[in-house]
Amino acid sequence: MEGFLTIKEIAERWNITGRQVQKMCSERKIPGASKFGNAWAIPENAEKPVDGRITTGEYVNWRKIESTR
Repeated sequence: MEGFLTIKEIAERWNITGRQVQKMCSERKIPGASKFGNAWAIPENAEKPVDGRITTGEYVNWRKIESTR
């Protein structure tokens, strides 16, 4: 389809795995992404969503910290 890319193409463009792109599509984090059968069509001008995972290390060993209190 004209103007749309596959999961594999978007994953290469954004330098992430295809599974991460699938998850973003299913969670509706990519505006304009549509599912046709079992394949996703993503607009070629779609912006990469912000990664909401915590990367500060704040929760490293949190179980050990709570058990010592």
